Amino acid sequence: MLQTILAISGKPGLYKLVSRAKNSLIVEALDGTHRRQPAFSTDRITSLADIAMYTETEDVPLHKVLSNLKELEQGKPASIDIKKAGNDELREYFGKVLPEFDRERVHNSDIKKLLQWYNILVAAGITDFEEEMAPTEGDNIDDRKE
Repeated sequence: MLQTILAISGKPGLYKLVSRAKNSLIVEALDGTHRRQPAFSTDRITSLADIAMYTETEDVPLHKVLSNLKELEQGKPASIDIKKAGNDELREYFGKVLPEFDRERVHNSDIKKLLQWYNILVAAGITDFEEEMAPTEGDNIDDRKE
């Protein structure tokens, strides 16, 4: 599922891949509006399946971090208020989700973005974060490598 959920640089929130057009992807906002819009090759588009978090040993795929968060929160939205939480409080909370996270390379803004994404996914009814089958060669969402 996370393969078709996209983050687009410069645009808030998360988007679901709906279709492909000639020079763009058609995406749908996962917020309450469900507004569809094109995402062009000039946009920096990242699939959530391609994101990992730094730890002291090796990078942990985002789906595992989201699953840990879901287990901690019992499938409900994050209990921490990311707008009011202080830096130490954020790091302490995230330590419960991913105890071995790299405290030097994972910034507070990364933790906030992860929690925002988790809340968006839960609100949209997407709670199955488990890893799926590896994509086949033709399934690359954004094959415009820089």
